[in-house]
Amino acid sequence: MNLKYQILLFYCYTKINNPEKFREKHHFFCIENNIRGRIIISSEGINGTVSGKIEDCEKYMNNFKKNKLFKNLEFKIDNYNSNTFQKLHVRLKNEIVNSGIKNIDVTKETGKYIEPSEFKEILNNEPKDTIILDVRSNYEHEIGKFKNAITLDLENFRFFSDKIDEIEKTIDKSKKVITYCTGGIKCEKASSFLIKKGFKNVYQLHGGIIKYGIEEGGENFHGKCYVFDNRIVKDINKINPTVISKCLVTGEKTDRMVNCANAECNKHFPLSEKGAEKFKGCCSKECMLSPKIRKYDGTGFYQRKMNGYNPYIGYRNKSSMKKD
Repeated sequence: MNLKYQILLFYCYTKINNPEKFREKHHFFCIENNIRGRIIISSEGINGTVSGKIEDCEKYMNNFKKNKLFKNLEFKIDNYNSNTFQKLHVRLKNEIVNSGIKNIDVTKETGKYIEPSEFKEILNNEPKDTIILDVRSNYEHEIGKFKNAITLDLENFRFFSDKIDEIEKTIDKSKKVITYCTGGIKCEKASSFLIKKGFKNVYQLHGGIIKYGIEEGGENFHGKCYVFDNRIVKDINKINPTVISKCLVTGEKTDRMVNCANAECNKHFPLSEKGAEKFKGCCSKECMLSPKIRKYDGTGFYQRKMNGYNPYIGYRNKSSMKKD
């Protein structure tokens, strides 16, 4: 198969002194180079998932390499047969990942990196003095997680600090704790917070699940990995793959993750083909009767209507940016 497109997953914690000006310049650069996706910028750095043709993605990555501010930025790259985004969003926010955690600086203190090769050995050896902690939300670890990982009941990562406050007395803080997430951004903050809470030996999987899959074939990752583009899930394990999730409707095993066809619900949940046929892509009978139901096309991903979309939407003062 001739794969002409790439998907780039990346983040970098770094001090951006004028994030609004940087956002405008970056937005313009993306437009001019046919990049689509979701990018968040704040004073603490950048976080994004984007896609485009291979040659355009090369230009995009090279643009970062020229800027010393992003010397620690790494791209996780997937080749693909189409563009996984139809629109471009470059947004300015208080955090590059919504955590609600205050008074920490991951550029000064965070968990030590464990490379995928070392993490693979840990998964195989199962040391009793090590805790593998999944810091992702429920819908993410429901579809896939590492062998023997501890998962948290998290509706959203912004509740992570509250959850640790609840359970910290039940955890031996002298044990080695390895945090992981999809690409690394959440476990950077999570590990920093754990150190602040008094955990003595805090580590993080460098590059997250995606990098582990690329470098080590995904061995002992059970299920699939939830991703934030129109693929919804991605294969990680090429060594010993398994299916761990069950269809919400039928109870049968499935690794298909969808959004509820009811636009007012939009819940993320596992759904088999039989379940989709039974409830028309919805998570419940109630949702199936909603006037806001969308036509289920077999993917469970519902692209918003383009309605004359123009990538310059959201970009301000294009002419002045050219003068900088």
